[in-house]
Amino acid sequence: MTRSTSVVLGLLLSSAQLLGQGIPTPREHFGFDIGEDRKLADWSQLTAWYELLAKGSPRVTVDTLGPTTLGLPFVMLTVTSEANHRRLGELHTMQMKLADPRRIAGPAELARLLDLGKTVVLITHGIHATEVGGPQAAARMLHRLATSHEPKVREILDNVVLLDIPSLNPDGLQMVVEWYRGWVGTEYEGAPLPKLYHYYVGHDNNRDWFAFTQIETELTVTKAHNAWHPQIVHDIHQMGSTGPRIFFPPFIDPWEENVDPLLTAAVNQLGAYMAAELLSQGKEGVAINATYDAFTPARAYQHYHAGARILSETASARLATPITVPPERLSARRGFDASARAWNFPVVWEGGEWHLSDIVDYMEAGAMALLTNAAKNRRYWLENFYSINQKAVDGWPEWPAAWILPVADGTHVGLDAVLRILTMGDVEVHRAKQTFTVGGTAYPAGTYVIPLNQPYGAFAHTLLSRQEYPDLRLYPGGPPKPPYDVVAHTLPLLMGVEAVAVEEPVQVELSDPIPVPQVRYVAPPGLAGSGAPRIAIYKSWREPMPEGWTRWVLDRHGVAYDTLHDGDIRGGALARYDVLLFEDQSAEQIVEGWPARVMPAEYAGGLGSQGVEAVRQFVGAGGRVVAIGRATDFAVATFDLGVRNSVADLESQEFYIPGSILRLTLEPGHGVTDGLPSETIAWFWRGSRAFELDGDGLAVLARYGSGDPLLSGWVLGGEHIAGKPALVEATVGRGTVVLFGFPPNYRGQTIATWPLLFNALK
Repeated sequence: MTRSTSVVLGLLLSSAQLLGQGIPTPREHFGFDIGEDRKLADWSQLTAWYELLAKGSPRVTVDTLGPTTLGLPFVMLTVTSEANHRRLGELHTMQMKLADPRRIAGPAELARLLDLGKTVVLITHGIHATEVGGPQAAARMLHRLATSHEPKVREILDNVVLLDIPSLNPDGLQMVVEWYRGWVGTEYEGAPLPKLYHYYVGHDNNRDWFAFTQIETELTVTKAHNAWHPQIVHDIHQMGSTGPRIFFPPFIDPWEENVDPLLTAAVNQLGAYMAAELLSQGKEGVAINATYDAFTPARAYQHYHAGARILSETASARLATPITVPPERLSARRGFDASARAWNFPVVWEGGEWHLSDIVDYMEAGAMALLTNAAKNRRYWLENFYSINQKAVDGWPEWPAAWILPVADGTHVGLDAVLRILTMGDVEVHRAKQTFTVGGTAYPAGTYVIPLNQPYGAFAHTLLSRQEYPDLRLYPGGPPKPPYDVVAHTLPLLMGVEAVAVEEPVQVELSDPIPVPQVRYVAPPGLAGSGAPRIAIYKSWREPMPEGWTRWVLDRHGVAYDTLHDGDIRGGALARYDVLLFEDQSAEQIVEGWPARVMPAEYAGGLGSQGVEAVRQFVGAGGRVVAIGRATDFAVATFDLGVRNSVADLESQEFYIPGSILRLTLEPGHGVTDGLPSETIAWFWRGSRAFELDGDGLAVLARYGSGDPLLSGWVLGGEHIAGKPALVEATVGRGTVVLFGFPPNYRGQTIATWPLLFNALK
């Protein structure tokens, strides 16, 4: 060894020692190894850990982006080399120019940006709080990036700016950790949480990436996505335990048609690279091109903002409790069989024990593979990003020139919501300064105009257009290939807003882009003040997500309500209320609840016969029950209403609607339909019903549209529900029962049908 080499090595060792000063090991801080069986760090421990990393390493800064729904800190770490941190402002400016090519002065500046810019990567963990591995893996990976001098880590730090949100749902993380710790060592270790693990929306927080209803989504979009416009976003999840050990893209078809093909190709190569890296490390059970499609923007904000979304899904244990998976339980999924070798699943995991440590190892390996690709291929990622944005600025030839949103009279929650979504999505929305005519129609000054030749025109066009989902079958004439999520997201239909696509550019002076507006929620008439009905919402210990979404809507509008558990209803609490709402939940779950073998006694069981009788007496004495979706089965059985679901016995190749928007015709002259137009929309999906009536005291308040009822999405066998009752009221004793065959509030998006819900609660 030469003297100069010795000096360099000595300096590196000295630097490593200095870098590690003040940063304990994970075991020293948490008291256990990350991934250890039956051990989970809670949010206070994790945030304290991130403060230590930021204090002890010049590679790390940590910022609180804001408070969560329940008031916990929502944090993001920025990780890159010390040299990059010193010029972070410059790197940010360069990234913003690549994100909007209109800001680049010319070829010379573009060349400089591509030479000197860094790949920006956003990694998010733990949006679903029972997927406990993500936030734990983040703690270990971030420590490695903060302290390690491995050549791989140095290459990443030199070429990448990493934004890491270690939990997208800190409230849920805290709930799950506290619940799990409370039952470790008992027969209920690893039992399911008896409430939603996001206060309002539970698992649906990962379906909020265009509506932006929840605080955590808004913070992530405005202070991470829009603040940096990352080239790559890695969304770390867990899935069931009987499939592969981990999934990466490519996604299966279909991709939503407004995603740039360059982005599709980028996702494909990166996901395949990550899979190859894990296989090279000896990790088994790695799958690509299976189960998950790329159709809905509700899961993929970045696909309309030039960012490659890498979804990884790692097999789960029983929270932090290990499980054993026998080989015979390994099952087939869409696109592969977990028990058989295939091109997209080349090394089979043969079954056996599966621990939290395995989950953490796979997650960290996947994230490090992604960061390695981002570092090694820095130039590719920057050039691809620029090319996608330049094409958007030029405007896709398949698109119209612009969308027009006419101004509504008075307060219009739907228009407010559409404008908020578009502008929060970084879409440039303008107002016309004068009256103008386009396509033979005159529009007044103040009309909203959205030209599509702008960086995020794809986001606007996708959300304002009607969807035509392809008719995909397992074989010709056979059952449908089910999409991963719903297949319609047309904002004007969902929110009762007029939107017009125009083929020619709008020739009028436009304002500067408007700021993000506030949605002006107004208390519905009759549901506020001293004369308002006393409303109760049934809150099962198997709490369904639609119940949380309904609480969210009522809270936004200032509508007072209470939530009642099974014991409350059995104990006579209904005497204090006028209206009882059952959200979309099966009759079995309502009546039976959790089995005693699954949950502790205080959370086991449902209404039972005593609770069912209390509901009968409540309505008989003049109360009102509102039942939605699957809960209508409970109401029909409880009150013997002579109503049945007309499509219940049809096979999927005969009738199938995987989440679409249908026409709905309303019957006038009834309080529930009062104030609405004669035709509106109905959201139809898994729990929805179309009714056949064969009883007395029944009134049809709305029907699905005759002919072809489809407005947006995909329908097989629409003739089976065309003209069928969708909303029914039954008179029972001195009271009433309202049956919604469709959800009037779907994921906080169906603003057009919120008035039906409000009217039903009066």
